Amino acid sequence: MRWLWGSGKTAVLRIMAAAGDRAVTILEYFTEDDGYKCGYCKGASSNLSNGMWAHTMSVQDYQDLIDRGWRRSGMYVYKPAMNRTCCPQYTIRCHILDVKLSKSSKKVLKKMTRFLSKGEVVKGGSVEPMDSHSEDIGIGHQPVACTSEFNIEIEKPVKIVSLEETESTEIQEKPQPDATSGKGEPGQKHPSVEENVSTDSFKNVPKPGKGADPNKPPCRKAKDIRREIQLKKRLEKQQQKKVADVSQETSCANPHTVPLEHPVPQANQPKSLEEFISESLTSGAAHQLEYTRFLCQSPLQAENPPDGPVSGYGSFHQQYWLDGKIIAVGVIDILPQCISSVYLYYDPDYAFLSLGVYSALREIAFTTQLQKTVPNLRYYYMGFYIHSCPKMKYKGQYHPSDLLCPETYVWVPIEKCRTKLDQSKYSRLNEDSNAEDENRLRDLGKVCVLYKSTVMPYSIYQRQNKRANDEAAVRQYASLVGQICAERMLLYRV
Repeated sequence: MRWLWGSGKTAVLRIMAAAGDRAVTILEYFTEDDGYKCGYCKGASSNLSNGMWAHTMSVQDYQDLIDRGWRRSGMYVYKPAMNRTCCPQYTIRCHILDVKLSKSSKKVLKKMTRFLSKGEVVKGGSVEPMDSHSEDIGIGHQPVACTSEFNIEIEKPVKIVSLEETESTEIQEKPQPDATSGKGEPGQKHPSVEENVSTDSFKNVPKPGKGADPNKPPCRKAKDIRREIQLKKRLEKQQQKKVADVSQETSCANPHTVPLEHPVPQANQPKSLEEFISESLTSGAAHQLEYTRFLCQSPLQAENPPDGPVSGYGSFHQQYWLDGKIIAVGVIDILPQCISSVYLYYDPDYAFLSLGVYSALREIAFTTQLQKTVPNLRYYYMGFYIHSCPKMKYKGQYHPSDLLCPETYVWVPIEKCRTKLDQSKYSRLNEDSNAEDENRLRDLGKVCVLYKSTVMPYSIYQRQNKRANDEAAVRQYASLVGQICAERMLLYRV
């Protein structure tokens, strides 16, 4: 046992230095809270949970924790009290190697492709909520076209950005509306009266006060004219930017830019998810979409092992750029066995694109891409599945998926869970009645704690701090995280 002396952050730094290349997890545990008003059910029920504040955390420790029902929200890591909460939250994961696209998912991908290539914008209809699965928004409405160009780029992480800072940053720039009039293309002048009106039209001249005068061009609103002027200026700037980028690329290669590959579909084979996303578009595509990932602050320590992904393990932001402006940001964690989706927020003006569904499909495709070089990275974690809440129930539509048993912590196919969850909100999903938690707490004395800047097992901590009355809390903590993590992570004690 290594003894390390110091105080505050100095002690933490010394502990991390002593660990060498191995990341260290240091956290504080809070006993089960009194609950808060649940945001999933309509009643005034309480959502009970256990929580930990993670000062620093290794990606392997977090992988093991989410496989026991824990999730992080920033630096806070929590686990619902499944048998007591009003809306039990089951951890759900998707097998990316066998993923099957549903009809609704294909609709979202095709809708995005039409928008990017042809500028089709579906007007009207309801707006997609942040966590909903609304694919049929606005079907039947007339699409509106606009012109621009399309390009998808993936950039390597370039800087560290605080999650809290990013979420508080408002998108100041409003999206440019589609500049189209009732006739003609954007920026195109209307034809003259002589070109637009034939001699036969004069035979049916409406009486005064009835209908528009066919001898005059149709009226146009001033705001439509201003929109066309603004769109024309934006297109000119984009064209100038494209010329500058092309000239720069010919002079030197950009080490931070990797173009997406366009897989060639085999004959008589259905398109895969990657083929849908990477579908080649014409040179006259309407929009430019950039797909950027960069590091963000979280308790996870960035790790770059030689057998890991090129980006390394840790927390990332995925930015979705449209014509030079950001329209959505997805927060993800890249872990040894999965990509864990943390959060997504987007510009509500683009809700008609079903960005919540589209981002999930892109993250699944990204996981598939990483799995080609990291075989163990085979799952996509979607957070919590709440069978009794339609807002969160949509996650079960991604096939094939598993739910985590809240008692034995084994994965059960979701198809086998639905009948049980229809009968009871909380259920032991494991069908083996004799099965137990294989990683259950066996020896409380081996729980690793950090006390007075010293790392020690809990048995020694009890001898040194005889006044401590925290055995029940430490036992609860170790039972929830499991014996393996309890011996590896450092539980901070005052």
